[in-house]
Amino acid sequence: MKLIACIAGGVSFLIASHALAADTGQLPCKTTQECNENAAKIGANAPRDAQPSTSKSDAAEDQFYWLNKINKASTVMLLEEGIFPKDTGQLIAGGVDYTIRQAREPGGKRPSDVLQIEKIMTDKVGEEASVIHAGRSRQDMYATFRAAKLRNQTLDFAEALLGLRAKMLAKAADNLDALMPGYTNGVQAVPITYGHYLLAYEESFERDQQRVSEAYRRLNLSPMGVGVMSDSIWPLNRARLAQLLGFDGIVENSMDANQVIPFDNQLEATAIANSAAIRIGAMMQDLHTQYAEVRPWLLLQEGSTYTSSSMPQKRNPGLIMQARIAASDVVGLSAAVSIRAHNVVSSMVDYKSESEDIGLFPRAVNMVTATNRVFDAIVVNKARAREELESDWTSTMNLAELLLQAHQIPFRVGHGFASQMVSYARPLDLTPKTIPFSQVTDLFDKTLAKFNMPARPFPMSEAEFREVMSPEWIVAHTKGVGGPQPEETARMLKVAQQRLDADKLWLAAQRDKLAKADAALDQAFAALLPNDAAH
Repeated sequence: MKLIACIAGGVSFLIASHALAADTGQLPCKTTQECNENAAKIGANAPRDAQPSTSKSDAAEDQFYWLNKINKASTVMLLEEGIFPKDTGQLIAGGVDYTIRQAREPGGKRPSDVLQIEKIMTDKVGEEASVIHAGRSRQDMYATFRAAKLRNQTLDFAEALLGLRAKMLAKAADNLDALMPGYTNGVQAVPITYGHYLLAYEESFERDQQRVSEAYRRLNLSPMGVGVMSDSIWPLNRARLAQLLGFDGIVENSMDANQVIPFDNQLEATAIANSAAIRIGAMMQDLHTQYAEVRPWLLLQEGSTYTSSSMPQKRNPGLIMQARIAASDVVGLSAAVSIRAHNVVSSMVDYKSESEDIGLFPRAVNMVTATNRVFDAIVVNKARAREELESDWTSTMNLAELLLQAHQIPFRVGHGFASQMVSYARPLDLTPKTIPFSQVTDLFDKTLAKFNMPARPFPMSEAEFREVMSPEWIVAHTKGVGGPQPEETARMLKVAQQRLDADKLWLAAQRDKLAKADAALDQAFAALLPNDAAH
């Protein structure tokens, strides 16, 4: 750096001229760790150690893997387009192949910086191989890596959700007749079944799958080939690069590709994980609430809870607590993605890799795994759930409805009668099964008088009254699409299973397309290598 003396207003000072930026490729390093540390010291992109992953394949497809995959695709495209002659292409291919192979050997290096990877290649085959960088930049290479990483992690998350949905549908099939209270504002409202409850939440996760498949059309677009943000003088075939790398197309606008869509894709994908986390949290809260009861009707089987170190009666639902914590982590991290993306200059990197940097999707997959453990351990005490219903007046709304439907009692009159009955019964610890029928008829007479209605006998016998106040009768006689009645829940279960099967096919098709793209790239690249190297 040169220091130049300047005079302004009679005051002399020094300014720096021709300050040199460090070239990560020229910083010597003997190990992967040293390479990454050198890059990190000067603020270049370098991953932290032990990055969390969503799957074994996600862990294997790190930045080194993807930058070399991009190098393979670039080599194939440059030769196909005739941008460089065959001998140059073979030289580049040999360097790329060596870089990949040396990483598998003891003491091999897997740096994450573009120039460090290029240095391994050129040290082996010569500086001429650096022409692979024609028309490229860290910007589009890293944007492509991040797009692929987000794509793959989103698919892993979708696969985890498919497993959870399958588990929930199996549990629902076993509990289509398991009566339970439906709650509003934290108190009993109407009778439903546990199968009906589970189908509701499974359907919400199916909507998350719809969001994944819709978002995937935008996530699976390639930024590769736009250089910094404005393309270059080289006639790169971006569509071919996209095809070789398993993308369905390209992000057309060259500035959008590197500087804008990474922002959009991060927010859209993490919002799906956030959506699922909120619903998982709600389900776990419902379960946890049962553990405040002396005799819960939804609980975890013995052996799936842990005991207190001092209180032998305790059966602590640690699985539920862990799932709740995991869901809260995902909600918090998704907010962090938005905060880090907010109000940042477009050419900065902050918002382009935060979901990977903070490990959002690995946490989201762990959240689903934790929820699966809960469903593996859930025990439904159907008799206790029925007892819970019968201990309260959860069937009262349906009484008011039936008085209107069958006996033309105005709804507000029937509603007032039912409310008066509950107000009378609760302080005396009476239930629909134990309240004296004479008191029922007396309250009916008083309600008619209150509403200035003509006097008339209560229009049900005692047997009819007890029957229509039972949760079984109400669930069985529910009408309309989507209700808890057995035939309707059975129909919804069948439809849900069909949707699940279709979603599995969609995921399998995406995995298959990616696998075929990998195979095609490997085949096209291998054709450029000498026979001994190709094998």
